[in-house]
Amino acid sequence: MKAAVLHEANRPLTIEEVSVEKPKSREVLLRTAFAGLCHSDLHFIEGLYPTPLPVVLGHESSAVVEAVGDGVTYVKPGDHVITCLSVFCGTCPQCTTGHPNLCENTDVKMLPGQARRMSWKGGEVMNQAFNLSSFGEQMLVHENAMVKIDADIPLDRAALVGCGVMTGVGAVFNAAKVEPGSTVAVIGCGGVGLSAVNGAALAGAERIVAIDTQASKLELAKELGATDTLNVSNIEDPAKAIREMTGGGVHYSFEALGTKATAEQAFQMLRPGGTATIIGMVPFGLKIELHGFDFLRDRKIQGTSMGGNRFRVDMPRLLSLWKQGRLKLDHLISGRIKLSEINEGFARLKSGAPVRQLIDYAA
Repeated sequence: MKAAVLHEANRPLTIEEVSVEKPKSREVLLRTAFAGLCHSDLHFIEGLYPTPLPVVLGHESSAVVEAVGDGVTYVKPGDHVITCLSVFCGTCPQCTTGHPNLCENTDVKMLPGQARRMSWKGGEVMNQAFNLSSFGEQMLVHENAMVKIDADIPLDRAALVGCGVMTGVGAVFNAAKVEPGSTVAVIGCGGVGLSAVNGAALAGAERIVAIDTQASKLELAKELGATDTLNVSNIEDPAKAIREMTGGGVHYSFEALGTKATAEQAFQMLRPGGTATIIGMVPFGLKIELHGFDFLRDRKIQGTSMGGNRFRVDMPRLLSLWKQGRLKLDHLISGRIKLSEINEGFARLKSGAPVRQLIDYAA
């Protein structure tokens, strides 16, 4: 199969022939349909997070089942699926207490460099990222790394739910548990941030402030439920601006960029009793600094892994909300590209303009 390979940080991905193993026990071979270009992948490309190399990145995707290994009962060839990087075993303490996204079983949730599912150059190991590697035409994954969906769901929309939408909406419902009538601020209006905006609207937030430097994204945020927008291109202290705009701060803030400054601002814009949820991937090793005094009035800051998802329950529910017209997915697609155009796609992503570009493997 053809796959986009990262050999070295800060170098273009190369399109190469990669071999995929046949499915073993409880494994499923997938034909990738669509894969989203996500900032999480960009962090690895830029060397902000370590990973064994060479590697095939990609984690937000939809696919069609091609073959199944022994013991697989959940799917069969021809089924349509969404993949999810929060693969679960179903039996560890985290899974059995309702937190499958935090599965502790490394036999299923294999650590970077452990998987031996792909090879190249006649046998050298090609590393699998996130237990998925959707920047390839095929994926060999554990059966618990996917959720089966109805065949009438468009696979491009379905791919979005595999990461960005699940993470943003899940952060609102599962992590922060936003209450109706509350005030919300969302920092960063990419695919994840816009999904948090949409999620806050679904949760019944009275006021939702979308924050970004791109006017086009702020306009899109209004279509997804934002009641207010704040362009911080020339604002020295965004947290102060939010406190003034809301008369003391917000009940909930969501940081969807993954920078030190915006993570600190998310906490600083809270009113007493408020909760800041860090969704973005702050670069590995970077520390966040906060004033201890600000915690005295019950302000909280927390992280979330993939929106605290229970993806086989949550993702079908999100698609049902899309069918009802309540969850907005169509607005998030900025464009469709070929696998061979992946480097140009990431260059556009770094510019901040696109929301979500999708690799269309049928193109």
